[in-house]
Amino acid sequence: MHINLKEMNLFDKPSAEGNRVSLCRDGKSGVWNTNLLTKPNPMKPVSIGETEKSCAKANYKFDGNKVFFTSDTHFYHGNIIRFCNRPFKDVEMMNETTIANWNNTIGQDDIVFHLGDFCLGGSAEWTKILDRLNGKIYLIMGNHDLKNIRQGYIDRFEHVAMQMHIEIGKQRIYLNHYPFLCFDGGYKDVWQLFGHVHTRENNTGIDAARLQYLYPTQYDVGVDNNNFTPVSFQQVKRIIENQVEQFKE
Repeated sequence: MHINLKEMNLFDKPSAEGNRVSLCRDGKSGVWNTNLLTKPNPMKPVSIGETEKSCAKANYKFDGNKVFFTSDTHFYHGNIIRFCNRPFKDVEMMNETTIANWNNTIGQDDIVFHLGDFCLGGSAEWTKILDRLNGKIYLIMGNHDLKNIRQGYIDRFEHVAMQMHIEIGKQRIYLNHYPFLCFDGGYKDVWQLFGHVHTRENNTGIDAARLQYLYPTQYDVGVDNNNFTPVSFQQVKRIIENQVEQFKE
């Protein structure tokens, strides 16, 4: 049996490259997840079973001892050095420092959630970077990735999505490239990790003034905010606990 996804409020759209973006709702948590999928025939109807299988992949539980987060590496993006006042003389120095910090922190069996704006350029640039990075990488797409990920690199990642909802132990975490204005559990103990805004000292970015309105349970895991190094679940836990305590004062 096949169904019209529009009648179920499910979104299924083929791209020019044959990828398919699906929006599905997890039956247990009620969280909407957007997944980028690859299918040989994106125009064919999608079965209920196929949609449920896609949705099931969108939510995960992980071992916190092996989980790390990062964002906004912007490999091969020379202008980002000037835009964000990064302490590198050129893009090669930025790439090499970020790769070294990554591999000194991440083991081959570790899990890395990269929250977007991974790399600029085409096939050659993406291949050079991915071939050198340790760990199993889950990519939450950022605005720059939307221009590049369709070049055949979805299969190089463990999973590619527009956003995810994960659990580590009892900790629920929303992952998105952008900081949320509000989210379920934000006033309590649910986290939201993000990138995009390039949090840093003397931040003069266009979004800087808005960051004062974040919940204490939100944190920018981007490299500009974390010494160009992925941060572990335990590190994020300590940071958010401190933010919550300061918020109470």
